[in-house]
Amino acid sequence: MGMKKVLLIGNPNVGKSAIFSQLTGVSVTTSNYPGTTVTYTRGAMSYRPCQTVVCGGDCRRCASARGDWDRAEVIDVPGTYRLDPRAQAERIAVDMIREGDILVNVIDATNLERNLNLTLQLLEFGKPTIVALNMWDEVRHKGVDIDVPALSERLGVPVIPTSGISGEGLMELRGRMMQAPKAAGEPLTDDERWERIGRIVTDVQNLSHRHHTFLERIQDMMIHPVTGAPFALISLAFIFYVIIQAGEWLVGWLDQLFALAYTPLVNLVSGWLGGGGFFHDILLGQLGAPIDYEAAMGVLTTGVYVALGLVLPYVLVFYLVMGFLEDLGYLPRVAILFDRLFHMVGLHGYSVLPMMLASGCNVPGVLAIRNLESRRERFITAVITCTTIPCMAQTAIILRAVGARGTVFVLILFSALVLVWIALGLLLGATVKGSTPTLLIEVPPYRLPSLKTQFQKLWMRLRSFLREAIPYMLGGILFINLLNVTGVIHWLGNLVRPLVSGIWGLPDESVAALILGIIRKDAAVALLEPLMLTNAQVVTATLVLILYFPCAATFAVLAKELGIKDLVRAFSIMAATTLVAGALIRFIMGAFAPGLVLALLWVITIGLFILGSYMGHHSNRRQTL
Repeated sequence: MGMKKVLLIGNPNVGKSAIFSQLTGVSVTTSNYPGTTVTYTRGAMSYRPCQTVVCGGDCRRCASARGDWDRAEVIDVPGTYRLDPRAQAERIAVDMIREGDILVNVIDATNLERNLNLTLQLLEFGKPTIVALNMWDEVRHKGVDIDVPALSERLGVPVIPTSGISGEGLMELRGRMMQAPKAAGEPLTDDERWERIGRIVTDVQNLSHRHHTFLERIQDMMIHPVTGAPFALISLAFIFYVIIQAGEWLVGWLDQLFALAYTPLVNLVSGWLGGGGFFHDILLGQLGAPIDYEAAMGVLTTGVYVALGLVLPYVLVFYLVMGFLEDLGYLPRVAILFDRLFHMVGLHGYSVLPMMLASGCNVPGVLAIRNLESRRERFITAVITCTTIPCMAQTAIILRAVGARGTVFVLILFSALVLVWIALGLLLGATVKGSTPTLLIEVPPYRLPSLKTQFQKLWMRLRSFLREAIPYMLGGILFINLLNVTGVIHWLGNLVRPLVSGIWGLPDESVAALILGIIRKDAAVALLEPLMLTNAQVVTATLVLILYFPCAATFAVLAKELGIKDLVRAFSIMAATTLVAGALIRFIMGAFAPGLVLALLWVITIGLFILGSYMGHHSNRRQTL
């Protein structure tokens, strides 16, 4: 008989991940549920067969725990508010429940009424069930009194007060879950279920009067549109600055490490391959003294350096910062504040997170779309992100190359990107079939994250990144190298030359930069500098480089996340967007002075914003009616 499956099930933001980390430690894996892109986490928990729980679940000190240690598989089921088979997340939760052996329902003790809706639905499955009454420390702080024995009697299953952060009650939970009795819930209609929840809450919960604390007032301010939006913008700007600065510091440190430890190995392999030839060009590229890892374009040089020396530092810092904000309870507030804006383009507020990550590097930004629920959301977010958001390395080169022509041209360029973001989003929101689920999330109180949990989550995410993203990055570099060596890229250059010079008004020499942009966009922007372009040509060429196909590493990861069919659709949309935007910016820059161009771009942007707001309101009204 295989290991028993213990399922942690509960609403989002109830502390399931913290309990999961406490039970399983760091030996966990993240997987996609078969046939979907919905992820779940699983690990292993050790226990010993036990006939009593007088020890409080501490199997190491309990004399009644006999026999050898056994292991159970613990699965952190994606958070859900209900078990409605019409939605993908709920369908997956139901399928996993049917396959599980023991259900651990984690509920937020500070919001008992809402959480019990899922609890009563779980009891209907008749599986061995135990309830973890989590955030018990906050219940005491808020003046809420819950009669735990009475709640256990009403539900017919054990109820254990726990705190995922401090570990309170988790030893008892572990000891009792393996002897959890089968639930005896009866099928109820929605009205019957809520009526029963009302009776249970009235019987077991008492609230004492208390005034809002200073922290609670701050929490209320952070979600109010008037006070929360400015704070969110300032916070995101600060987060962006921290990620950039820390990422650049790590890149500089890794540059030295590559020079000291990796360069001798590369030179050794180069000697084995004879210093040149087909395999040398594919694996190592063009080596100089010292080796320029970004420009070498070999799988073992540029491929390894981009993955470990450029992308990984930003990913590490981002995961560290985002993990802290996630456990602190701030990210749901950011999602709510951005929700209305993103609904104009058929998304909801959580799509802001992949876009934030993509501003550091597009690769982890694309990987983050798997956290979005529907296929429509993932497609729209991926296309907008890869089309309109330059990575940090590219942004740095843009500020240097375009900024040398004057600040107004930098403002024109980024204003054009904002305009394309809204226009492309509105178009995709109106034409891409499918549904975008309503942003239904619980806004948790601020909590100080556990340092242990933070590092466990960081390691889990980094391991997933190393396992999934790096092979695709190396494969992307290999693919581009093969196209270059076989002459396909040269053929493509001749093919697009009429487009580049005729429609975008760029010199023939800029074709080389556009082709190089498929491999490294920041290097392509730098290649434009010696061409003596006019101000209008610099803005046009840079805008085109940002909008058209992503770099090789992003291309490879995008293919994995979207699939070939949606990848072709995405590239078609990117190509059409680049064609139109490049032609329009060339015309506007040639017809008006820079100041008027900037004003015109923002007039059009505001107009589209108003149109999008009207369309979103009209759509919501139709759905309500």
